[in-house]
Amino acid sequence: MFDNLQDFIKHLEKNGELQRISVEVDPILEITEIATRSLKLGKQALLFENVKGAKYPLVINMLASERRIELALGKHPDELGEELIGFMEKLIPPSPKILFEESAMVRRLISARPKQVRIARSQAVIEKPMLSDLPILKTWPEDGGRFVTLPQIVTYDPTTGKRNIGMYRIQMFDDQTTGMHWQIQKGGGFHYFQAEKLNQPLEVALVIGSDPALLLATVAALPEGIDEALFAGFLRGKPTEFVSGRTININVPANAEFVFEGIVKPHERKMEGPFGDHFGHYSATAEFPVFHIQTVTHRKDPIYPATIVGIPPMEDKYIGDATQQILAPLTRLIHHEVKNVWAYYEAGFHNLLVVSIEQRYQKEAMKAALGLMGTGQLSLTKCLICVSENVDVRNFHEVMKAVRDNFDPHFDFILIPKVPLDTLDFTSFTMNLGSKMIIDATEKKKPKHKVNIKKLNDVVKSLSSFDRRIYDAKLIEGAFLLLKVKKDGDAVIKKIVKHPELAGVKMAAAVSFDVDINEQESYIWGVFTRFDCERDVIFTEQKMIGISPIYTGMLGIDATWKTGYPNPLTMDEKIVKKVDERWDSYWR
Repeated sequence: MFDNLQDFIKHLEKNGELQRISVEVDPILEITEIATRSLKLGKQALLFENVKGAKYPLVINMLASERRIELALGKHPDELGEELIGFMEKLIPPSPKILFEESAMVRRLISARPKQVRIARSQAVIEKPMLSDLPILKTWPEDGGRFVTLPQIVTYDPTTGKRNIGMYRIQMFDDQTTGMHWQIQKGGGFHYFQAEKLNQPLEVALVIGSDPALLLATVAALPEGIDEALFAGFLRGKPTEFVSGRTININVPANAEFVFEGIVKPHERKMEGPFGDHFGHYSATAEFPVFHIQTVTHRKDPIYPATIVGIPPMEDKYIGDATQQILAPLTRLIHHEVKNVWAYYEAGFHNLLVVSIEQRYQKEAMKAALGLMGTGQLSLTKCLICVSENVDVRNFHEVMKAVRDNFDPHFDFILIPKVPLDTLDFTSFTMNLGSKMIIDATEKKKPKHKVNIKKLNDVVKSLSSFDRRIYDAKLIEGAFLLLKVKKDGDAVIKKIVKHPELAGVKMAAAVSFDVDINEQESYIWGVFTRFDCERDVIFTEQKMIGISPIYTGMLGIDATWKTGYPNPLTMDEKIVKKVDERWDSYWR
């Protein structure tokens, strides 16, 4: 396994998974267009050797395929996940016999403990910080500037000394200062919260360019307090090495390409953004803490890694799926009724989570859902669908069949208004706050709901004459009706949920014209990133009994783009034309 980025890059090249590009390219938008096209065409990782205005080469898309993920880990992430949960389940309670039988896993866990070294690759060169020397990208036309897209932020809790390594957007303000986009429910942000309470600066290391195991551990949704470096050691099979910082009193990764050392002062904020993000839209401009860089250390001849986020699919699809394949089985240790969980990358991961449940008593699924919505990063989930244990949570069509057969909103729907939500979610028009919903589509003792799908499809074909604002319609598994509308999504949905011939359909959503309702990646993105549960969800009938809401009939969602929403991400036509004209030159 690899303990540094450049060994992994060499391994990719040896296996035909790296393309070197020698012609000069611009970090302002051009690299984004090349990289996103390359990913969709299934091309290799790209090493740009000549980036305009930069001293260093740039590598991108290095984890943007399932094969590259397996090359990074040495095996499929599903295998790692099952090995880990299998060991943990056997270990409870621990016994000498189990430890002997699982000696290979025990050795792997012991060797995962981080190691302190005195001499480090990452400190071969020590310089005054000059961020403008790096090929820092501007990724989308309306971005507020250039930002580091694969940062790994190392902090230590000022009260407990526990380490956190997280990935937070780093906007470049000038050569020595950046933004620090600490979203809610992030470990580095919690450390800064403690530092501000003590009215003291927080020492920070901005690491750029680690080995793939530490990178994957950085983005993984580990429980709070679990050291990412320890988890990386488990993935790698050998320890993550650390060295004392040169100008800060914390340890930093010894094998990184770059380490920027500095502080984040208490109570200092600066406007940051907007930036295109993995929800496929621009995130809002807001005030965030400021990182003051004191020095930079780097290895000789370093390489700068980058990624692009935007409308799926992007590289984060493969990174995010790999981490949840490894970690999802561990959910069973806390919630024994949970058999599997899956967050959909198409919806930016946090907007749609499906959980399969073995129900041992009535409504255990709802208990599990509420528990998961209060657990770590899962607490940022917006829509959670529960299905029975025999349903493949990764198969959206199977999930919709479960909704069709088992979902009755009167008993199986919960709306949770006015709660914390992902910082990047814009649908409530209030940063960090919004609403959530739970759909229980597990099998019940009562007979399954049956529908005549052929008859429903015939009705769906006639919907444009039922309402001229409907441009196109598609019914998924007799359960989920997608409507591409020209205008007035709210009014169309209110009309559709009362359509007498659609009584068997469980859910309907109106989407805007930029959504392809015949393509799963597009319609999951177009629905689940564009509605607020409290404001945009209605039912055929809804009323109050006492203080309890009662819902019946079809669940309707107005998921159209609304005035006040940030724009979806599209590339400047001049850049598209430029890349068209230069395309062949990149591959010489």
